[in-house]
Amino acid sequence: MKKGITIDSLEITGISSEGKGVGRVDGKVVFVKETVPGDVVNARIVGKKKKFLEAYAEELVKKSDERIEPFCEHFGLCGGCKWQHMSYEAQLKYKQGHVEENLRKLSGLDLPNVMPILGSEKTSFYRNKLEFTFSNFRWLTKEEIQSDDEHVRTGLGFHIPKQYNKIVNINKCHLQADPSNDIRLKVKEFADQHGISFYDVKNQEGFLRNLVIRTASTGDVMVILQVHYRDQEMLDLVMNFIQREFPEITSLMYVINEKGNDSYSDLEIELYAGKDHIMEQMGDLKFKIGPKSFYQTNSAQAHELYKVAADFADLKGDELVYDLYTGTGTIANFVARSAKKVVGIEYVEDAIKDAFVNSELNGITNTDFYAGDMKDLLANEFINQHGKPDVIITDPPRAGMHPRVTQLLADLKVDRIVYVSCNPATQARDLEVLGEVYNVEKIQPVDMFPQTQHVENVVLLKLRNK
Repeated sequence: MKKGITIDSLEITGISSEGKGVGRVDGKVVFVKETVPGDVVNARIVGKKKKFLEAYAEELVKKSDERIEPFCEHFGLCGGCKWQHMSYEAQLKYKQGHVEENLRKLSGLDLPNVMPILGSEKTSFYRNKLEFTFSNFRWLTKEEIQSDDEHVRTGLGFHIPKQYNKIVNINKCHLQADPSNDIRLKVKEFADQHGISFYDVKNQEGFLRNLVIRTASTGDVMVILQVHYRDQEMLDLVMNFIQREFPEITSLMYVINEKGNDSYSDLEIELYAGKDHIMEQMGDLKFKIGPKSFYQTNSAQAHELYKVAADFADLKGDELVYDLYTGTGTIANFVARSAKKVVGIEYVEDAIKDAFVNSELNGITNTDFYAGDMKDLLANEFINQHGKPDVIITDPPRAGMHPRVTQLLADLKVDRIVYVSCNPATQARDLEVLGEVYNVEKIQPVDMFPQTQHVENVVLLKLRNK
């Protein structure tokens, strides 16, 4: 089995946690992108590793019953919605399976049955934030290359997976509701008409770099334009156009970024028009979202996720709760009215400032927030000062919790831990340690990202022999 060889009539029997179809030939696993279990394909090998092969489908010999027609013209290129060729019912089934497989195989624990996954009511236009990149040398499709036409090479869209300098120009994105598409298209059209340069990532030159659009359930809209250098005349030209063309924008901002990458967390973001924030509503709670604030990108489903976390926490009103990796305090504020006190800890100082603001906005007075590296801040000295928690809620990044944090939680022996995770594999690793002291009582997957392989999972742990 060498690169370039075609495997005829390969049956796809499963799907990987990375979203690729899985087949087998001569006892070796073959990962085939953009395939669905039940497909039979002729697959050309493009990569060979010691334990597996990588391939793409040259021809679809037999179509799976779970396969549907992708709804986006950019499917397979931008990489944003890798599962839109699969029915949503099938997506949920495989996400549920991945949670079960990861937890049972990697944790080694005796686990209860996984509850049925909570699907998302919206399966398209569900995101509240998108980030588009300008490029002076966009990716051309095969059809464009084969034609004799002249093509505009400027683009405003998404990176091709694993190719930092390749941008797919997006005509219509199905992830974020209006006015997102209209803003992106008209900004690009205006820039092309006025000869404003798009960024060249290789040579690090050009004016327009990045466009961030944030929308809220309240109707608020934030737009952040990132440019490479300060040219006030050119900046005013673009910003005035955006302000004039889209009066519904409530927060119009820009950032000058002379660095070699597009991250702006360490840069000053300047207000051009409107407010320096947007407001989000979740139930009867309000959240102030600034240009650097983190907020779950699927607002409606985040509400369902937090309801699960609150249900698992089962607060009676007299508990001290620690909310680890609290971000802007969304979970902390969500459960605060049911607790005696909530202490939130987060690495990012700006997020902690937002957490305090969000408590104040909602008249919540029993929260406190602290910024610092979790593995260093959350120690015996901190616990002696603030009290041993009755309940811990933890929502770490994809890498999971630092081993020192996991071990401290095991040593603390609190009544209940609610572990919210966006990566069941690292969650399972942490549960193996926690499982020495706690029993896993409930497992609830939640789909936050339809059309992708990603899945959130909430686990309730209770102290053993209590």
